[in-house]
Amino acid sequence: MDSAQIETKLAAARTRLILDKPFLGALVLRLPMQETIADWCPTTATDARSFYYNPAYIDALTLDETQFTLAHEALHCALSHFARRQHRNRHRWDLACDFAINPLLVDDGLKAPPGSLLLEQFRGMTAEEIYPLLAEFEDQETLDNHAYDNDNLQGGSGRSERDLERGDPRERPEQQHASGSDRRERQDGDGNGPPPPEPLTPDEQETLAIQWQQRMAGAAQQAIQAGKLGGALARMIDHLLQPQLPWRMLLARYLTSNARDDFSYMRPSRREGDFILPSLHSKQIDLVVALDTSGSIDDEECQQFLGEIDALKGQMRARVTLLACDAALNERGPWVFEPWEEFKMPESFEGGGGTSFKPVFDWVEKRGMRPESLVYFTDAEGDFPKQEPAYPVIWLVKGKQPVPWGERIQLN
Repeated sequence: MDSAQIETKLAAARTRLILDKPFLGALVLRLPMQETIADWCPTTATDARSFYYNPAYIDALTLDETQFTLAHEALHCALSHFARRQHRNRHRWDLACDFAINPLLVDDGLKAPPGSLLLEQFRGMTAEEIYPLLAEFEDQETLDNHAYDNDNLQGGSGRSERDLERGDPRERPEQQHASGSDRRERQDGDGNGPPPPEPLTPDEQETLAIQWQQRMAGAAQQAIQAGKLGGALARMIDHLLQPQLPWRMLLARYLTSNARDDFSYMRPSRREGDFILPSLHSKQIDLVVALDTSGSIDDEECQQFLGEIDALKGQMRARVTLLACDAALNERGPWVFEPWEEFKMPESFEGGGGTSFKPVFDWVEKRGMRPESLVYFTDAEGDFPKQEPAYPVIWLVKGKQPVPWGERIQLN
């Protein structure tokens, strides 16, 4: 198939997206298409400004798979994956982004090409949620090249060893293992095309992130008006277009809302005069903090969480009762910290068994306590009490599990 036929195939796939999936089609229209046969792009790639494709790879795809490939690169851009990596490892972040995107497209009725990263356990999760769960999948490779990031000549675009053994024309062994400098040298020397685009600068990331968010909002509005946006994509878009706050800020907001200083207009005694002036009224609050010690929460994460509680405790003049629990309460607890005492984790917790949240709430109930808030740090995988207590409960959740009641704050 010659270049003109490849271009016609891509145009047909894009047109079908516009008609059948107007949200995705509108995003794909924002990426100009550029052909390249350079080694750095054996399949497809994006730098958040263009869609790069290897004609041999597009030729090997069906029209349905071509639609998926176009939408995949457009969603990387619309979700600002190029600006969200921060301190994270590049290769693992690339994997997390593909694991997050691909189920959305499959659920929307598109057909994934062979080699696409798809796992049921990551369905419905964001790249940030998936990232810490990828230790056992780091030998995987993304099908496309995320060419917008630092060190963009490494990682990505890999094919499996099985494909290589079969002689898959879309990637050769020397492509997979060559260093960036070697690839660039070969490209300049063999006439296979220009080198890959330069990674985005911080300013470019910020500008493009704003542009793509605006594009996503406009595309979503058009698709909704056409009655062709629903399911997981609609929920994701609604979530992303809402103002987002870090978990620390959300935790502070929920806790301090119950502990604000307030002004009292109670009539003073006669010795203080006849004028009724507002006086600042403060109270000490009782806060219960529960730690899930079933094995899924590591010590470093506990220390980070407790450090945040300690900082808030001083601001709120809070008396904190700390409980540790897996399937049963830790017998060494509870640990009680007055407002002036440092809130810190005991030297060690015994745990690692199953998970039940009932012992914590039973303990509070038996003592007739009504804390201003109970904060539970957990992965939310366990048995919940059937009835919600009469006091506020905040769940700081590591992972994707839902909670039946209370305020849920996503930790990672």
